[in-house]
Amino acid sequence: MNKLLILSEKIFAIISFIHYSGGPLFVIFTNGVSEGEFPDTTPELPSINQIFLLIYLITFCLLILRWQKVILVILKSQFIWLLLGLAVFSIFWSYSPDLTRTRVIALTGTIMFSLYLSSRYSLKEQLYLLGWIFGIIIFTSLLFVVLLPKYGVMGGFHVGAWRGIYNHKNVLGKIMVPSAIVFYLLALISPKQRWIFWSLLGASVMLMIFTKAASPIINLIILLSLLAILPILRWNYLFMVPIIIGMTSIGILFYLLIAANSEQLVGALGKDLTFTGRTNFWPLMLDKIWENPWLGYGYGAFWQGLDGPSAYVLNASEFKAPNGHNGYLDLCLELGLVGLLIYTIQYIISFQKSLIYIKNTKTSEAFWPILLLSYIVLSNLTESVLVLQNNFLWVLQLSVFFSLSIPTSSSMVDSVLEEA
Repeated sequence: MNKLLILSEKIFAIISFIHYSGGPLFVIFTNGVSEGEFPDTTPELPSINQIFLLIYLITFCLLILRWQKVILVILKSQFIWLLLGLAVFSIFWSYSPDLTRTRVIALTGTIMFSLYLSSRYSLKEQLYLLGWIFGIIIFTSLLFVVLLPKYGVMGGFHVGAWRGIYNHKNVLGKIMVPSAIVFYLLALISPKQRWIFWSLLGASVMLMIFTKAASPIINLIILLSLLAILPILRWNYLFMVPIIIGMTSIGILFYLLIAANSEQLVGALGKDLTFTGRTNFWPLMLDKIWENPWLGYGYGAFWQGLDGPSAYVLNASEFKAPNGHNGYLDLCLELGLVGLLIYTIQYIISFQKSLIYIKNTKTSEAFWPILLLSYIVLSNLTESVLVLQNNFLWVLQLSVFFSLSIPTSSSMVDSVLEEA
């Protein structure tokens, strides 16, 4: 019976994770339509939201079952709850209070799911769980491409680009970056199954390439380069410091070289220096930020097409976007500079803990938190996946935040619970 419950929990976590990633129901329910084939509006899909509500309910029940450890994680993650509290109170100044209320409920459910993952599974166990999740995503995406190209391959503006089980190629590209990193780390951890993980790493890269998106490939190269130098953090300080200084100097030289030839390099990837029009409307977003700089327009309330405060940005630019394609600017628009500050403090705390985790843990899973946190920074420069309800990357990031806050020794756990 106990084994059945453990298996049931894993199945629940895997199915929930895939649903949080956005596949495959959305592309199926929209009948495989692509960008450029229908009006720039997101269809209402009540059944998908109902599944999220069911996930929230099951998650809440599972949290109750292990309430002691849950309380421990809650007590050690104050800034996450401050951020959630700000989102809740933003209902009172929101441009669209009803919309903010709905999205705050979804945000709360998303945070609960991440809280469950971190209280139920260690970081190493989460890594293996992600291996199953990404493996299923890869397998089903390839099936969609080969057997159901109407769903698995895009038409419209991006004809021929693979999207797998997702509604857009960019979603598949974004998810394949952490997929490749997870399988790289699992290959280092598990020598006996190494060939399986290398194969899945290759499949992740292949899917990434066939999305025809440049950003995921660039981000993966950066993360793999970072992974190559992270073991230096475990060296003696006498050797570590001069090597880090030397590598930083080399990195600056490379940056200057790339900056001097940026137009040619970006052009070779089929892009331009405006990031396909994004930078043209970022200054317009700054205009709106300075109108409500401290608390923003309310959680999830800014981007409403031509019916909300986003109308100014959309009317003044040629880039008709559903969001700002920059997580940091979007966070400022929704929760102001106060929200950005709270998030930044939490991020810095977790980043510092991830460095300590590498120093204290000698196996390869120790690199996962800092690689994931680095990827969050990179992905939010051109996409908006920061403090986002029902979002796969936000779930991953929160799981790392929570997991790094859990004391490792039983004595520390007891002392924290006694203080509570």
